[in-house]
Amino acid sequence: MRILIELPTWLGDCVMATPAIENIVNFDNDAQITFIGSFVAIEAMKNHPKVVKTVVLDKKYRHLYQISKELGDFDLFISFRSSTRSKFLKFLISAKNKHQFDKNKYLKRHQVEKYNDFINDSLSINLAAKKLQIYGYSASKNKKMLGINPGASYGSAKRWYPEKFAQVAAELATQYDIVIFAGPGEKDMADDIEKNLIKGNVTNYQNLAGGTTIPELIGRISNLDLFITGDSGPMHVAAAFQVPTVAIFGPTKDKETSQWMNTKNAIVKKNLDCQPCMQRTCPLKHHNCMKHIEANDVLDSIKKLD
Repeated sequence: MRILIELPTWLGDCVMATPAIENIVNFDNDAQITFIGSFVAIEAMKNHPKVVKTVVLDKKYRHLYQISKELGDFDLFISFRSSTRSKFLKFLISAKNKHQFDKNKYLKRHQVEKYNDFINDSLSINLAAKKLQIYGYSASKNKKMLGINPGASYGSAKRWYPEKFAQVAAELATQYDIVIFAGPGEKDMADDIEKNLIKGNVTNYQNLAGGTTIPELIGRISNLDLFITGDSGPMHVAAAFQVPTVAIFGPTKDKETSQWMNTKNAIVKKNLDCQPCMQRTCPLKHHNCMKHIEANDVLDSIKKLD
């Protein structure tokens, strides 16, 4: 069966779709899959053993017609995106059966379950969502490594403070070498952590902010012994490799976007009346959901992972 799959745009959503994608393969073990999607999504998923082709989608509508013709005919088209642009792509694609995710249909479930329910409904199957799966990486650990990830693409409301990340890292610096992760637009946060580590005479760190490709980021995270992060794409990558993780949650719904099936994970949050607001910036202007989380809250959660 020739299957065309449009992947979610963001890294975290893409990783959370992997149990559903594995169940598509379970539906037809002879599947030949073409992935289309954002550059980030394709880079994360291109090593899947059932993939015969990958295409990075241009966001411009005028290019979708040309892409749809170049792709050819399929037995099945699955889109994990609910945007208007994806609806237009679904109309253009030549496939015997077409299905598109509807974010308004699957509510109050973990995002992994939402995607998996969508596939079960589309294919008339009833398969459980198993562990997250990213292909093409193997562990090669030498020293004990701690990853620090202060960024979150959703917005500033999801971000804990660099000085507090640095406090935690400094406390653990005798046990781990430290790697600081951050995207190109988050380099200032990583640099602030680095400055605080220097002030504390911590020298065993690497600042990789903005300097890793998606495969390099995944490879680095797969080799960590401990990860401290906000609600972010890299958090879900860590879950795929069962990396012990402390995830710091503020305005978002941990019941829907926390790590999936990671046996060693802890969530740090304050459970304020205003949580979860699901806003990119704090609507009350105080950011207490993050401001009230202290370094000791995270350090205490790490102890509970043992």
